[in-house]
Amino acid sequence: MRTAVVHDWLNGMRGGEKVLEAILPLVPEPTIFTLFHRPGSVSAEIERHPIRASWLNRLPFARRGYRHYLPLFPAAVESFDLSGFDLVVSSSHCVAKGAIAPRGVPHLCYCHTPVRYAYEQFDLYFPPGRTRLRALKAAAIARLRRWDVATANRPDRYLANSSAVAARIAKHYGREAAVCPPPVDVDFFRPADPPEAREDFLLAVGALVPYKRFDVAIDAARALRRRLVLVGGGPERGRLAALAEGGRVELRSAVSREELRRLYRTCAAFMQPGEEDFGIAAVEALACGAPVVALGRGGVRDIVRPGENGVLAGEDGAAALADAVREADRAGFDYTRLRSTALPFRGERFAAAFRGALGEWLR
Repeated sequence: MRTAVVHDWLNGMRGGEKVLEAILPLVPEPTIFTLFHRPGSVSAEIERHPIRASWLNRLPFARRGYRHYLPLFPAAVESFDLSGFDLVVSSSHCVAKGAIAPRGVPHLCYCHTPVRYAYEQFDLYFPPGRTRLRALKAAAIARLRRWDVATANRPDRYLANSSAVAARIAKHYGREAAVCPPPVDVDFFRPADPPEAREDFLLAVGALVPYKRFDVAIDAARALRRRLVLVGGGPERGRLAALAEGGRVELRSAVSREELRRLYRTCAAFMQPGEEDFGIAAVEALACGAPVVALGRGGVRDIVRPGENGVLAGEDGAAALADAVREADRAGFDYTRLRSTALPFRGERFAAAFRGALGEWLR
């Protein structure tokens, strides 16, 4: 039995790639199909499998400028020849779910989210006045949205990484999705023994892209007169560095897993200022005994229990996030209890739920 695993692109190890890494051992004889592949940019566990990149990967500037080819993404994913495969699994936050399975071959989609910038978050990615050719981009996104809706019935079953994403799938696709939270390595991300002393700095982690709203974290830290360590890389780095000038903000891009774990172990609190589809970094922080302060929207509502392991800001913006940090400072969390709330997201639970969704297709 052979499995075609379709993933949007492979050019870095972010949350979606961590999920892909966990999916591959759960399906028989996987071959990965992806729009773009930059060798060496993802883990050895992913790279050891056969990888077939689309024709987009051969176009000029595909290595760094792949986002500019967005209007071509649907045609590229539909061009994959999946004949000869007995099962199709898509890991989709953009167009992967639109891959065409051979007639009679089952297709399971693990949906990280319907395309963010095609629905609720267009203005975050293409803000008025800041993005050139915005009208042309709006037309391209509208075309992508029509294609996305029209291909919503290609998967036979959907899994969503959070309750929030399941609700988006129902709203935009008219499909039901079972919730299957992504796996988190809570065995690696754990408190030191003996525990390390907490320091008076705030921590934020993630790709530096618009919807993460790290500009809000910077403004909140400035209002609090607190040190902020921001870990991540991406297209927003230059803008965020300019915003951080004059403040106590450290931008770090090349951080090892061991150093990230040390930051989780020693920060006063972990901040998540934007609406996340799930929030793997928030669970990693909890697993290391750090409370989470987050905007109370999206997947974090499956993770944070207010007053028990964190604080949820009721409104968007720096003022509300700063108030939530102050509330967390006063809470006096039980740090052992913080870790226990992360344990349900361990890899074994993900594997059982994913295999259960495949069900009779593996027999």
